Amino acid sequence: MKHSIEGSLTTLCYLEQDGKWLMMHRVKKKNDVNKDKWIGVGGHAEAYESPEDCLLREVYEETGLTLTDYRFRGLVTFALLGQETQYMCLYTATGWEGELTNDCREGVLEWVEKEAVNDLELWVGDKVFFQLLAQEHPFFSLKLVYDGDALLECVLDGRALDWKNFLLP
Repeated sequence: MKHSIEGSLTTLCYLEQDGKWLMMHRVKKKNDVNKDKWIGVGGHAEAYESPEDCLLREVYEETGLTLTDYRFRGLVTFALLGQETQYMCLYTATGWEGELTNDCREGVLEWVEKEAVNDLELWVGDKVFFQLLAQEHPFFSLKLVYDGDALLECVLDGRALDWKNFLLP
């Protein structure tokens, strides 16, 4: 019998304003796979939620903002060896209502200049999709195979991507 590991759906959003991304420094949760990393805002879909339902709920819960203008940019498959596969819907947003709060239970929110993002403690695969966003790459499917923190394989739209050379300036 073939062993299968089911997957789960998550969303991640980068709010964009004045040449900056809203980033979350994950420093508050214990036993956090993203501990000390900088990521966008988002999280796991709940029962019966669409990706957009999850996106809107998670952004509001983590920032206090209600998105009014957002774009689905790509589907990222995180193949984590020995763990459940994560299917992440990646969004960017340029419009919202409300006041940014900073009492998120998971981390500290900070606006970061786009040019400075790669200097932060990021997952290597995040650098790949930041590059795709910067290039205004059309909707993409990105598969990232990790063993712990090590990125082993990167596949863009069904084709192997030489991510080490892709990330060179």
